[in-house]
Amino acid sequence: EATARVAQEYDLPQAVRGTDLESVLGCTEPDVVFNLTIPEAHAPVTLTALRHGCHVLSEKPLADSMASAREMVQAAQKAGKIFAVIQNRRYDARIRRLRSFIESGAIGPLTTVNCDFYIGAHFGGFRDHMRHVLIMDMAIHTFDAARFLSAADGKQVYCYEWNPSGSWYDQDASAIAVFQMSQGIVYTYRGSWCSEGLHTTWECDWRLIGENGSVRWDGADAFQAQVVTKRGGFFSEVQDVPVPEIDPGSKVGGHGGNISEFIRCVREGGTPETIASDNIKSLAMVFGAIESAETGQVAPVMP
Repeated sequence: EATARVAQEYDLPQAVRGTDLESVLGCTEPDVVFNLTIPEAHAPVTLTALRHGCHVLSEKPLADSMASAREMVQAAQKAGKIFAVIQNRRYDARIRRLRSFIESGAIGPLTTVNCDFYIGAHFGGFRDHMRHVLIMDMAIHTFDAARFLSAADGKQVYCYEWNPSGSWYDQDASAIAVFQMSQGIVYTYRGSWCSEGLHTTWECDWRLIGENGSVRWDGADAFQAQVVTKRGGFFSEVQDVPVPEIDPGSKVGGHGGNISEFIRCVREGGTPETIASDNIKSLAMVFGAIESAETGQVAPVMP
């Protein structure tokens, strides 16, 4: 029924439809499969597509377990096909502007990355009953953005989850996580799906601290940065500096930019930024945080 509705919506009366992926792939022989299934189905769908010689672009998260993620990454490498993931927040001109500023060295080498995510989301449906709903369903975007901004990868994590009084979720909908990243960077995440009022943006509110200054981004259009101009007193002297606008090139447009880069790499060669062999490092931060929340102990981040 769902496929019939889509075929009608896009006026595709001749579209091949079916519930058996093997047979549909066998009769259509596509170059690309877009995997829009639920996380539990990502692995079987992707592995089947790769066996049929297809490139795959999958919805996030990469997989519902690290074992499945590793299996898919290995299968793609063996097949010589591109397997990438939708991480649309990388394809935002503003986050690329922020990363360019950090890479310029204006605030010196990064030491600390902090971000806040507070949105009271009344989804209804399966999310109201989902375990680790914030970390599993949403934080993959933020953890991937933290890797993107810091050019560092998670090494270990301590995470605490809870369900505040007044929450409309059955499971823990709030969390705090502290990651030890590579290069000695510490990354902290604070978030909630049941925080009413004073919402952050979906892209989070960020503060990044370097050896020579700090920069803030509200996840929308507001940037603020200060750098040290003189040391020696109780407070160092600082001055405001601009976060220059940049030409982000083709890597903009959110989902559209993500998909366009994938198609371009399929047609012309190259590696998309959200290739699964890299994105698995973001997924490992999610599962490390979940392990820590469940055990109450610091957990390793193991891609």
